[in-house]
Amino acid sequence: MNKEEVFFNHITEGYKTKGDFITFGSAMLNGTTIKEAFVKVPLKTLNRHGLIAGATGTGKTKSLQVMAENLSEKGIPVLLMDIKGDLSGLAQPSPGHAKIDERHAAIGLPFDAKKFPVEILTISEQKGTRLRATVSEFGPVLLSRILDLSDAQSGIVSIVFQYCDDHKLPLLDLNDFKKVLQYATDEGKEEIQSEYGLISKASTGAILRKILEIDQQGGDLFFGERSFDVQDLVRVDENGKGIISILRLTDIQDKPKLFSTFMLQLLAEIYSTFPEQGDSGKPELVIFIDEAHLIFKEASKALLSQIESIVKLIRSKGIGLFFVTQNPNDVPEDILGQLGLKVQHALRAFTAKDRKAIKLAAENYPSSEYYDVDEVLTQLGIGEAFISVLNEKGIPTPLACTMMRAPMSRMDILTDKELKQLIENSRIYYKYNETIDRESAYEILSEKIETINEKEAVEEKKKEELKRSKSTSSRTRTRKSTRMNPILKVVTSATFIRGILGILKRVI
Repeated sequence: MNKEEVFFNHITEGYKTKGDFITFGSAMLNGTTIKEAFVKVPLKTLNRHGLIAGATGTGKTKSLQVMAENLSEKGIPVLLMDIKGDLSGLAQPSPGHAKIDERHAAIGLPFDAKKFPVEILTISEQKGTRLRATVSEFGPVLLSRILDLSDAQSGIVSIVFQYCDDHKLPLLDLNDFKKVLQYATDEGKEEIQSEYGLISKASTGAILRKILEIDQQGGDLFFGERSFDVQDLVRVDENGKGIISILRLTDIQDKPKLFSTFMLQLLAEIYSTFPEQGDSGKPELVIFIDEAHLIFKEASKALLSQIESIVKLIRSKGIGLFFVTQNPNDVPEDILGQLGLKVQHALRAFTAKDRKAIKLAAENYPSSEYYDVDEVLTQLGIGEAFISVLNEKGIPTPLACTMMRAPMSRMDILTDKELKQLIENSRIYYKYNETIDRESAYEILSEKIETINEKEAVEEKKKEELKRSKSTSSRTRTRKSTRMNPILKVVTSATFIRGILGILKRVI
């Protein structure tokens, strides 16, 4: 048995599965694709999360597209974070190409062009089904961590939420939250202080500045009603294919705070509402986070801790998370350690720092007698990747340098006309794009403040009238007291004095 046959058996045995699976491609040895040495991942282990990494232009997005297609075909819904705006082509079949046929002939898989059911979502001003969440749904703990608040400031946020719960004040958007904070240190200071304790004006000012940061990045579009029901992410179409929800994020690359806010809220909502599933035959939902470094770019320690906790716990809900980024080092080490599936495309070694990064990346993979991982990582071609997954027993599979299969859908974006038609045919577009502005904390407190101001104005007017009345009475009393007595007036008159002097003169 020659080396290729030994390698074929090594891969075939290492990737053997009893349950259902998806196929990434075929393993390679010394730059040659070994036909039908299929590299597969069991559906059962896709909730163990994963990583797709590699330099720009090495095929990360196409690997993501291949996974989304195959998951949809297996009836598994998918959510894609489309930062670069190049995933909408999933809604149209591939036009085919001679190079695609050549690739699939080498892999040993037939190529079948297909389109997939797609839902376009948005959290910004782009067109699509709008995703929103209310401030109340975040809760005081999650909101405090997103805003990176101190313990004292977090305590104030908890007081605000409790006050609103006790007084039936709905916290829907950021205006509601800001209004309550302002009320707590102004008109309602005495009321809140008597019930809940002292609230520092300096602390509420700091919180308001943090809210302003999210507001400026488009938070006013995300916070509000109607809230998006995460159950709409786990739909299948009439043919049993999982709906691929594409969240278009091309205009928020410079708004990492909004992106991390949305992601954390979404994961927290999914975790709190989805039932426990354990290790079932396939995941309930798979989420791909493209340009994942944006989540961690400006995240505080508290926020990273929250993300890490959710990544650990959400697996039991049947949710798979896949981070897509250029370098594995973009993902915090504690989270990287939770990722069972790794697809590593080529890395480029232009500097000493790059070479160190490659050595670190190589250490994330099982050792192999067939590859010098450090060296091969810099030599991988487009659409080639190192792959290691967890088998059905949770054991890492043999490392396989893989020729990836081509996407079945279009490897390009939709035209404006196609995109418009896709959005208009959505079953949930009109449900979530309806503008709702019901009475909430802002309106209720504004009315309450107006009543307080009117009452204060009436009291002030009464005080002024009473003051004027007292002033008039005082002047009246002063005039009476200074009026000269009639007898004294006669005695002190000049005529009387001259008469008295005349009498005294005659007597003398």
